[in-house]
Amino acid sequence: MSSKIYFKQGKGLDLRRGLINLTTRLHHTVAPRHARKVAKNLLLTPDRGKRCTREPVGLIRRQIETTEGKIMTYQLGLGPTWILGHGWSGSSSQFYSLMEHIAAAGYTALAFDNPAHGESEGRYGHLPGFVKVFDEVLDQQASIVGVIAHSMGGAMVLESRHSLLKGKPILLVAPVLNYTENLVSTVKRSGYSMKLFNEVVGEISETYQYSLESIDPLERLKTHFGETVIVHDKGDRFASFQHSETACNLDHVKLLATEGLGHGRILNSAPLRQAFDSLVAQQ
Repeated sequence: MSSKIYFKQGKGLDLRRGLINLTTRLHHTVAPRHARKVAKNLLLTPDRGKRCTREPVGLIRRQIETTEGKIMTYQLGLGPTWILGHGWSGSSSQFYSLMEHIAAAGYTALAFDNPAHGESEGRYGHLPGFVKVFDEVLDQQASIVGVIAHSMGGAMVLESRHSLLKGKPILLVAPVLNYTENLVSTVKRSGYSMKLFNEVVGEISETYQYSLESIDPLERLKTHFGETVIVHDKGDRFASFQHSETACNLDHVKLLATEGLGHGRILNSAPLRQAFDSLVAQQ
């Protein structure tokens, strides 16, 4: 959904929420078709804002064909492959620093921009589309040694059933392990018409045969069994640190808690690089 809603976590004003609710419900009543179109644009359009990030020397860009359109991939280094997946309104450029670290360790870092994100095609973004593209990127790999994912990208990885993931280590960065609960509660707090939201979600569910209710990253993590490390900041305002704490009760999951890094800065942090090194050392 749009970062205007998804990343709007503050309580805000009750009056504002009330006006949004009244306006969107009235729109839906008077012009339902147009209201659904507007809702799709708002709920499914990520922020493609360009990030001024230095591109690593030797980075290879390659556009691949998928059922979701042309997807841009970014490859750095030589050796066994780690796949990197970004979150909502993110892009592969967020991983450039980490990709350099991975390449320096003797591995290939392969990142990709999800549909409607970064330099990939697509007008709308949503988790079923993320999972589909992720699986198709994996289809093009002979093998991988592990996966790194940030935010909603963590839900994407855990929801995938791809055979290449079986038993592979996963490094989750600020994951949204309570994806469905987080999404629904955020829309409710915004005041947006839940009827309109449910119609948009229902259309996606029908198209992809993927119901919102079936999405449960935390439950999927329980059955992954590959070594998993979560790096999460205690003060993260966008992804629940509490759910990461719950996950570390699983035998194969370890939590590295940070402070003062938030939801985004953590991607360029020393603790994240240390977490990667710790996973590599176990292989």
